[in-house]
Amino acid sequence: MFGDFPIHNKIVLVTGGGSGIGLKFCRLVCAKGAKVLLADIQLTREAEELVQTEPNVVFQRCDVRRWKDLTAAIKACEAHWGDVPDVYVPGAGIFEPKWSNFWEDTETDGYGSVDININHPIKLTRLAMRSLLGRNKKGVVCIIASIAGILGSYGTPIYCATKHAIVGFVKSLATSDELEGVKVIGVCPGFVNTPLWTDAPDRVNQYTLENANMLTPEAVADGMLSIIEQGKYGGGTLLEMTATSQRVLPEWNVSPPEVGYNSESEDMTQRYLTPIQRIMSRERRSTPSKL
Repeated sequence: MFGDFPIHNKIVLVTGGGSGIGLKFCRLVCAKGAKVLLADIQLTREAEELVQTEPNVVFQRCDVRRWKDLTAAIKACEAHWGDVPDVYVPGAGIFEPKWSNFWEDTETDGYGSVDININHPIKLTRLAMRSLLGRNKKGVVCIIASIAGILGSYGTPIYCATKHAIVGFVKSLATSDELEGVKVIGVCPGFVNTPLWTDAPDRVNQYTLENANMLTPEAVADGMLSIIEQGKYGGGTLLEMTATSQRVLPEWNVSPPEVGYNSESEDMTQRYLTPIQRIMSRERRSTPSKL
């Protein structure tokens, strides 16, 4: 049995640690006595302050689409602390921005959303397993999925598809804790008050979130720490979190959460459909069709 896994004195690698949930998790585990490798493309002012004031927090520039950057982040932990990380958090993710969007469809060589939201956490998990086995030590991988990995949305089909993939990935590795000593788990938060929303007021309006009861990133970080540290949460655990409740998802037949996600309101549907319908209308008028 994998058992409890206290974060104190552990080495923790967090991608996407420069803002949002990842940053709050870095701050939380640092306060608990962990050594933290914060990996991201750039830092917010809050993240810069954390790196500058906490000797056990180190920044490593990392583009999660580049697998050599993921490997370099693990090697940076070895260089700083003489060992590979004990805990790996693939926290970087995007919410179908205009530059990687199903409806805008401007990319010409693969969807960046898929690289960031699927390929990156899968590859980091594989690197984590290889690194931990190479040192013959136990470890945990905690992936940030989403409640979008349980439901669907016409407005953001790539995002939902990527999070469904992560839910299936975590479930698939449920026995890795028993077989290899590597516990792979995840969280599925609902709407979280992070820059993903706060830096995009048009998105807040589009999804009718002006007065939504959103989760705080601190609450998600707390949930992540709980399932990492506590042995009662075994491999394959997916913790669903909303502003009013949380539960471990069963392997089969998930019913909707009690509040807020049973169905999309007519107003929300119309708001996010409007820009999509404009795009479809332009394409419908195109003669001949351009692929």
